[in-house]
Amino acid sequence: MKKFLVRFVSLALLLFFFNTTGYAQSLLFEVEEVSVDLYVSPTGIVSLHYLYVFKNLPSGAPIDAIDIGLPTSDYDLSSITAQINGNPISRIVESPYISPGIALELSPAQAIPPGSKGTVEVWIPQIRKMLYKTNRVEGVNEPYASFQFSPNSFGEEFTRGTSNITVTLHLPPGLKPEEPRWFTPRNWPGNTEPESGYDSSGNVFYRWRSNQANSYTQYIFGAAFPARLVDNTALVSEPILSEEASGAICFSIILAVFVGFFVLVIWGISNAEKKRKLQYLPPKISIEGNGIKRGLTAVEAAILMEQPLEKVLTMILFSVVRKGAAEVISREPLKIRVLPLPENVELRDYEVAFLEAMKQENAKNQRKMLQDLMVNLVKEVSEKMRGFSRKETVEYYQDITRRAWEQVEAANTPEVQSDLFEKAMYWTMLDKRFEDRSQEIFTNRPVIVPSWWTRYDPGFGKPGSSVAPKPSQVGHAPGSLSLPSLPGADFAASIVGGIQSFASSVIGDVTSFTSGITEKTNPVPKSTTSSSWGGRSGGGGSSCACACACACAGCACACAGGGR
Repeated sequence: MKKFLVRFVSLALLLFFFNTTGYAQSLLFEVEEVSVDLYVSPTGIVSLHYLYVFKNLPSGAPIDAIDIGLPTSDYDLSSITAQINGNPISRIVESPYISPGIALELSPAQAIPPGSKGTVEVWIPQIRKMLYKTNRVEGVNEPYASFQFSPNSFGEEFTRGTSNITVTLHLPPGLKPEEPRWFTPRNWPGNTEPESGYDSSGNVFYRWRSNQANSYTQYIFGAAFPARLVDNTALVSEPILSEEASGAICFSIILAVFVGFFVLVIWGISNAEKKRKLQYLPPKISIEGNGIKRGLTAVEAAILMEQPLEKVLTMILFSVVRKGAAEVISREPLKIRVLPLPENVELRDYEVAFLEAMKQENAKNQRKMLQDLMVNLVKEVSEKMRGFSRKETVEYYQDITRRAWEQVEAANTPEVQSDLFEKAMYWTMLDKRFEDRSQEIFTNRPVIVPSWWTRYDPGFGKPGSSVAPKPSQVGHAPGSLSLPSLPGADFAASIVGGIQSFASSVIGDVTSFTSGITEKTNPVPKSTTSSSWGGRSGGGGSSCACACACACAGCACACAGGGR
């Protein structure tokens, strides 16, 4: 377990403290701000930028040296630079108390006296053996690399107050939006979902912020990405330290530096893989957990399966027309008339929002309201999926789609087939091959159209339309109304045409429409400003991966912290 401790003027002073009462001061400080930036390069080398703002309390001892634990022992000491209050720290050595770790030796003029503040920055540009091969990323067809790390923490007995902590993981270049993954942070008091976007170098980043964090709790973060993006020789196949060795090292360090606070989280980390959250950049609805989320509507399942948005909106159109809440009055351009809601019929929130949007005469307002509808729908599905497995849930609804098509295909008569299709139409639309499948099944056979079809197809039944008399119905009581039929090819073309009509006359440019939604469901923050560290972006901070909390591939293992 990592510890980041500030030390007394000298070891002699520390020893003097243990032999004198009422004379020597003890460490007592606040850490007002912590910023942590971790960069993964294509070579597989990790760079770290640490920033800490210390407030030494009036009753505390002077801070004249800082020990910082590092993620692994494979680092380049000579390349490390640091500064305090903008002034270079000239003496940076291996820590005599933290292994692996470094010590920042402050000059007398640089020490932070009681009652004063100090800003410490450290740049560590070359850390190796921090990335791991992993096969635990679901829903991908290629090898992934991953890492977990924890910002340095302080001894609880030395610190007071809360800390404003920011942790940013900068992933290697070349990522596609759907490829990166992030792990649910452990013990984090802020939002577990990170901000995401592109830094000033054009690389994907994940960022967590909280002003309710503290400087003594261990927070663990992590991410994964395709292994092809980094040098394969940089990837570690096995943990650097075993579970037993990690625990022994952390316990020894705790005893050596007289720290009374420690947390053993080996078991927790090894099981955290089961609870990790999987997230695509656009949109943010892919959440990994355990078990199937049943009870989603076909429209909600379509969002989960990331169906084209024009298809999702067409499904909603079919739904409100089927319920008698609307009718199509024009197909090109697509226009609908909202009807009085039939008795005992209820609309879902997204159906109500859809009708409100389609009432708009102004195309720009209509488009904006439809985008808002989709934003809310994405967020609702995301919330419903918390704690459930996206992979298992998608497979569950894919199976419903498969069985729906099988029932339709197995029907012996047009009447039975049409009835089954009308009941299962929304679920069959989840099929990525819906358009082709509809043509394949319904061509060369008549289709008995449902009773609500006239509200969907304004030209249906009028002179010149392809309407045929309906054969005698099977299984209906005498006196039942006879409904017309359509040639199967026309029926399939009408459904497919509805999707295309929505795309062309309402949505317009699908890419632009979707972009307006993903900007809300997963906004891309502004690029961070450049710093003096090799042109890198943003803030700074400190972090290292903790061997005490690492017993699985995918973790960078090292104990950090301590002091004298």
